[in-house]
Amino acid sequence: MALGWIVAGRILSRLRTITAAARDISATNLHRRLALDGPGDELKELGDTFDDLLDRLDAAFRAQRQFVANASHELRTPLARQRALGQVALCDPDATVGSLRAAHERILIAGAQQERLIEALLTLTRGYAGHDVHRPFDLAQLTHEVIEAHRPEIGHRTVTIQTSISPALATGHRPLAERLVTNLLDNAIRHNTPHGRVKITTGIVDGHPVLTVTNTGPVVPPNAVEQLFQPFQRLGTARADRGEGLGLGLSIVQAIATAHAATITTSARCEGGLTIAVTFPIPRLAPPLSAQARTTPLVSSFTPRTKGQPESGADSARVSAPPG
Repeated sequence: MALGWIVAGRILSRLRTITAAARDISATNLHRRLALDGPGDELKELGDTFDDLLDRLDAAFRAQRQFVANASHELRTPLARQRALGQVALCDPDATVGSLRAAHERILIAGAQQERLIEALLTLTRGYAGHDVHRPFDLAQLTHEVIEAHRPEIGHRTVTIQTSISPALATGHRPLAERLVTNLLDNAIRHNTPHGRVKITTGIVDGHPVLTVTNTGPVVPPNAVEQLFQPFQRLGTARADRGEGLGLGLSIVQAIATAHAATITTSARCEGGLTIAVTFPIPRLAPPLSAQARTTPLVSSFTPRTKGQPESGADSARVSAPPG
């Protein structure tokens, strides 16, 4: 009888520890842990599971605080630039119409940068929030439209675009998927070499619609690939021009992919550049007969100026982006 009371007391003591921690822990003290001792029974497993949950929550809250701090800094930069430009122009007693016009134009450029950042933050938020739209769309047609919209920039940057577009019916939120494709293409074009190449393919792999974007460019250390998908993370001026990039492009890609239950696999190419593959879930709806009949891939190449040399080397260090 006494032994039973002792065992019951130990069990109840650990239960009270778990209950007290669950009541006391909040967003301000997520660092606390139960660290239950005792035999490896169900209560010990429950306590360890609770600690694992706190680990994940703590990491998520720290990432959120870091994101807010980074976003505040990025928003403050163009505002400070606008204020400085205006103050310099107003304090110049010899200011002319031409100098005032030039200052005003620079202020407008800073304002446009701020608008792009706010739009990117809103898109990132929509991606994090997920969606409940599951309408069918052709990933191949969507990709083709995005490429056509980028032809002026492709020509300006003298980049060769190679495509192998096969029908790939997916389901989801088409405008968000369009932003995903746009950001991947933007990333591949901007972080490239002069007369570099971008290869884009769409198709069905094991029933899954897959989009793959490969580009030449600076060498990315394999252990730095995951960093590319973190908000406001840049790998130095050799890869990202702060005058253009906001450090949110691939973060938005990750958020939209997660909202679609898609997976991202990223490979750092040994000769430079990346290969990023986005695998969407098997569509809920069967593809229409017209799409099933088109079994021959559409292969094309768009070269605005000088065509680059054939690709060489193999992908290396396959790294999966975090699930978001």
